[in-house]
Amino acid sequence: MLPDRTTTTAVHTLLDRGVGLRAIGRKLGLARNTVRLLAHAASPDELLVGQWTGRTSILDPYKPYIHQRWAEGCTVARRLFEELREHGYTGGESVVKKYVHRLRDASPLDPPRKAPSVREVTGWLTRHPDRHTDDQAQRLKEILARCPALDRAAYHVRAFAELMNDRQGCGLGQWMAKVKGDDLPALHTLVTGLRQDLEAVVAGLSLSYSSGAVEGHNNKIILWNQRCQAVCLCITSR
Repeated sequence: MLPDRTTTTAVHTLLDRGVGLRAIGRKLGLARNTVRLLAHAASPDELLVGQWTGRTSILDPYKPYIHQRWAEGCTVARRLFEELREHGYTGGESVVKKYVHRLRDASPLDPPRKAPSVREVTGWLTRHPDRHTDDQAQRLKEILARCPALDRAAYHVRAFAELMNDRQGCGLGQWMAKVKGDDLPALHTLVTGLRQDLEAVVAGLSLSYSSGAVEGHNNKIILWNQRCQAVCLCITSR
């Protein structure tokens, strides 16, 4: 006779009280092998599915969620089990572990990619988007999505690049005001430096030529990449 829910629950209750397998068998009138089988189950529900009742697995409704989290990089059975419980799963952790083990055997994970260096991220930020490879563009998109401060810094970098490429020195004041409105100390330092001789900087961004006096101020703009690297380093170290 197959064990029902009451029997399996009774076995687990006695086990929790410290009763031995042989004593449980005598008390419930079960063969010792049956008691051992019930005792090794993570929960009564684990034995009330599949071969015992012909029902589908208790995990079936949650497999799409597991597949989604697996694709997102969550492959730790314990964490998946805890998440499933928050979604209403009432089965045992061992059921989840076995399924995760089968997933791992069926689709071995690719080795993790090396995290990009600060210099690489700085290069991606200051490079024209058309010069990015597909992989670089995707990785930069992922990085900016995880770090709002860096995303804002990237926005200001692109805006400044447009001022330089289009020689729109007249828009520098508005650009500096937007930078000051963001909590980006490294860029604030750059803005402070630009204000020290704003007219010369605007001329350098507007005219197609420059004099020796203006050239010194243009050197400040050439140091932009170094400033951006400092921003990345400051943000990533938070």
